[in-house]
Amino acid sequence: MNFIDTHAHIYVENMIEDSDNIIYRAKQAGISKILMPNIDVASISPMLSLTKEFPNYCYPMLGLHPCDVKDDYKTALDAIFSQFSSEYIAVGEIGLDLYWDKTTLNRQIDAFRYQADVAIEKELPISVHVRDAFPQMLELLEDYRGKGLKGVLHCFTGTFEQATQAIDLGFYLGVGGVLTFKNSGVDKTLANIGLEHLILETDSPYLAPSPYRGKQNEPSYLPLIAKRLAEIHHINIEEVAKQTAQNANRLFKLS
Repeated sequence: MNFIDTHAHIYVENMIEDSDNIIYRAKQAGISKILMPNIDVASISPMLSLTKEFPNYCYPMLGLHPCDVKDDYKTALDAIFSQFSSEYIAVGEIGLDLYWDKTTLNRQIDAFRYQADVAIEKELPISVHVRDAFPQMLELLEDYRGKGLKGVLHCFTGTFEQATQAIDLGFYLGVGGVLTFKNSGVDKTLANIGLEHLILETDSPYLAPSPYRGKQNEPSYLPLIAKRLAEIHHINIEEVAKQTAQNANRLFKLS
């Protein structure tokens, strides 16, 4: 089986120091590719170091995370996208986050629009962070209907209605460790969503799946998420691996 981890921050300080072992364990677990969204200017360099160390295995994205949309966000966006090159497979991690600070919504929207326009221009997908902001994000995405914007709603935790709206807009749903949490409700939603609309992710080092919940997450845990997805769809894990990998390869234009 070959899995693709479509969202992992393995370049963060506490992981990059152990990158050889993390990559080894990932390969042993059947992970064939790891896709890495960056979050700010500072994260670009360590992310690219992993891209160079593990070519055709670690793939970089370029973007400004909504929690890093500060007063100087326009300067940060200019600095980030001045480094754009053909090696980037997507624009991300971008989006809206109203969990930590609701007062920054307008500038988060402005930053999202800037980056979505870059993605359309470069014909790249986007990796979208949404926390406590699904209505606002879907309203924003509706503005781009028919304009060629596509991507994934990373770590999807919305309702069935929000899922179907996102799919209708041309987006995949990212399935992560929350699926394995008791009483999360994500299992009930995804049980009614076809596998052709889903891709797998860990969001390492965050949101480790059960039984590692609360500990540092890593790509080698991805099969635990796939196993749970197979259970709720009443299929075997091999089918989950095959279909979600096909979806990821198609979305991110990977070989």
